[in-house]
Amino acid sequence: MITGPKSFGWKLFWLVLFAAAMAYLESAVVVYLRLIYYPEGFEFPLKIISGSTIWIEVGREAATLIMLISIGILSASTGPGRFAAVCFIFGVWDIFYYIWLWIFIGWPQSLLTWDLLFLIPAPWIGPVITPVLVSICLIIAGIIVLKNESKGRRFRPPAWAWWIEIACGVIIIAAFLWNIPAVISQSIPQSFPWLLFAVGLLTGIIIFLTILSKSKNFEPIEPINKRGKP
Repeated sequence: MITGPKSFGWKLFWLVLFAAAMAYLESAVVVYLRLIYYPEGFEFPLKIISGSTIWIEVGREAATLIMLISIGILSASTGPGRFAAVCFIFGVWDIFYYIWLWIFIGWPQSLLTWDLLFLIPAPWIGPVITPVLVSICLIIAGIIVLKNESKGRRFRPPAWAWWIEIACGVIIIAAFLWNIPAVISQSIPQSFPWLLFAVGLLTGIIIFLTILSKSKNFEPIEPINKRGKP
């Protein structure tokens, strides 16, 4: 667990290394899938993967999330800290996923290239820059919370802030699911709901910065021996 300023950088290094390695595996699998289903290059309209293969892919994505969440939970000593660690790892993993794909196959051509982002519970699609922006925010927020914990300060935002942040996440996901009809009809998506996405992302940033600026939302972390634990 992250217990002090000196161990913070070392722990962060290993979290980044793990996330980058997981992203390598993820991107390698995607390269293989594209060679099978898109031998002439990945592009929209998407080809529907039929049979058991699609469920194997959904299971793989779920397994990836479980591994990222598990490492995050083991990386901090409090609930908010564990959540921050999960956000940090997820953000690093997502960005390295695109870095590895670009190294392997020169894709994406730009940050505005459309991508199939996720399959649970339905296909998420959007320009590459959108998940990258979300990931950058997750990384920064995660570092801030974990850094404070390494200094003995637990981040304790009020319940209303949690609910607003959850709502912002739902709005962002809704933006990614906006073009489901294009996926189903195997057509090319015409536009991305940038306004909807921006509302979710910017509101989430503003709420986080507002809560972060109030010292009352931090409290000292009691040493383990004072809590009666070995």
